[in-house]
Parts: sequence; C-alpha cells; structure tokens
Amino acid sequence: MPSEAPPILDFSVFYGNDTNAKEKLVQDVKKCCLHNGFFQIVGHKVPAELQERTLKCVKEFFALPQEEKNKSHKEQNTWNRGYEKIGSQILEAGTNPDIKEGYYIGEEISKSHPYFVEKKLNSGPNVWPTTVPNAQEFQSTSMEYYKAMHSLARDILVVLAQTLDLDERYFADFTTGAVATLRYLHYPPQPKDSDEKLSRGIGAHTDFGSVTLLMQDEVEGLQVWEKTTSEWLDVKPIKGAYVVNLGNMFMRWSNDRYISNLHRVINKSGKERYSIPFFYSGNPDYVIDCLPNCRKEGEPAKYPPITVEGAVGGSYKASYGAAEAFKKQQAVPITPQPVAV
Repeated sequence: MPSEAPPILDFSVFYGNDTNAKEKLVQDVKKCCLHNGFFQIVGHKVPAELQERTLKCVKEFFALPQEEKNKSHKEQNTWNRGYEKIGSQILEAGTNPDIKEGYYIGEEISKSHPYFVEKKLNSGPNVWPTTVPNAQEFQSTSMEYYKAMHSLARDILVVLAQTLDLDERYFADFTTGAVATLRYLHYPPQPKDSDEKLSRGIGAHTDFGSVTLLMQDEVEGLQVWEKTTSEWLDVKPIKGAYVVNLGNMFMRWSNDRYISNLHRVINKSGKERYSIPFFYSGNPDYVIDCLPNCRKEGEPAKYPPITVEGAVGGSYKASYGAAEAFKKQQAVPITPQPVAV
C-alpha cells in the first residue's frame, strides 16, 4: 500500500444489492485493517443535515465563557460525563498535556441502571449545559447524533466480520447493550513556532476500544503514522466523511492480525479546529477472546480472555492519571497559548 492518507471508501454499496461491489468493499476494508487499521467512508446513512446541526452545537458550547463551561465539568461526577478543560489528558509520554478541551456524552441512563450501579465503563446520566443558546436543542441533537453513530458502528462491524470470513451477525452479542462515548473536541490553534515534540493538540496515541468513527470540520490537523516510510501523513478533512480506525481492543481480539495505529493532532492552521470522535467499546461484560481465523491451527492465542470492561477501562484511567501527575509536578494551570495570525 502506498504512503498516502487513509483511502476513501464508498460505503453506500453496503446498503445496496451489488454483490461484487460489496465484496470489493470488504476486501478494501480488510486491506486497510491489515496495514494500519485506518480508512475513510462516504456514502453512509448519517444525514448531512444532522452532521451540520451537531457541529453547530459543538461550536456553540465551546464558545461559552469558561465559567459557564465549568458548570458542567466532569470533575463534578465520577462517571466521566460533561466538560473537560484544556490540559486534562496526556496520551503521549514525554509531551505536555494535550491542547484541547472536550465534552463527553454517552447513553442516557438513570442512576438505577445496572451499568451505573456496577460502574460499567463510566456509564451514567449525561450532564447537559444550561446556558448554550438552545439547551433543549443541544441535548436532542446530541442524542440523535449519538444514536445515528451507534447504528453506523454496527454496520461497520458487520463489514469487519466479513473481512475475517465470519457470519455478518458474528458481533451481534458484542453490540447488544454496547457502551460508547461521543466526544466533542475543540483544538485552539497552536503557535506556528511551538515545539511539536512537546506541544500537541492531542499526542500520538492509539485508541482504547473496538472502532472509532471521527467527523472532522474543515480545519486540518489530524495525522496518521505510516510505518513503511516512518512519517506522519495528513488526513485532510472531507465534508461529510468519517475517518474510521480500529482500537487496541480489536487488535488484541484479532490476535494482532489487525492493527491499532498511532495518530495525533497538531493544529498549526491558525484556526479553531473542531472534531467529533465516537468511541465504540461494546457490551462491557462481553469476553474478548481470539477471533476465529486469526491464528493458525494449533497456535495459541497471544492474549488471555478479558472483558470489554477490563480491556478499555485501564487505558482510560492511565491517560488521565498522566496529566494529573504532570500538573502536580509543574504546579501551574495549563492554558492555551496565544497565536499570532
């Protein structure tokens, strides 16, 4: 595969009746999974109008004064819902805390739900801002988009099953009662002369779960590592498209046959960058064990069985713990740097 950004695949054939086109899609996705676990899709069923409404909500929230955003800060709960300040996370060892702020949304469940009672993968009631221009629209649009992403993630998993010569419903139990996280992100522009070795919108990292679906706005900054040439490749935003990548859990699940690849964001555009990743973890009690067709006959699996909860939970806690340790060491708050444009 040549050194280029993740290929753009037409996902509309998944919903059609052209057998040959469907098989080509499966083979193209498989090639990407074996190479670096990244591809892009257009032709999905998420309405463009819903995408635009959701991006509008994102921009309106992050435009609020800091004191208003802080009212829905996730530190006010223990299940990772709501706002996070710039500098809350370190995903790459040896770098400064990430220059991004975020907002976490998940399934809307009550405190009596078993997932909340048993503290499954940060599950719990959402924390909604009350001072955005239209609070009710923010909430309804966010949840409409969240549900649309669940549906698209399930469709992608059907294709992933087919790439491994498995029944298209192989992941049905994994997707039943699945936990996922929708994350609104804002990357302030970094100074053009900032040290890329230390300052990142988000440091080089791999994702924790099964699959991630990312919608970008029009501002560049996302880069994917190309192992064959040892270089970072820019992923130019394509309106309406999703960047899809596999996470660490799926790589483990496939016995390292499929790849969870490094990526990062460095925003030196001089513009505000917004993006919306959707992290699909799956049913927290589902046991991840080596997938069929991912090891030779008689060959042992590389990893013992582990629940989704066990596979995803530890990685998440480590990334936030690193940022807290850094801030205690520095004893200064992390704030965005001014940019000359």
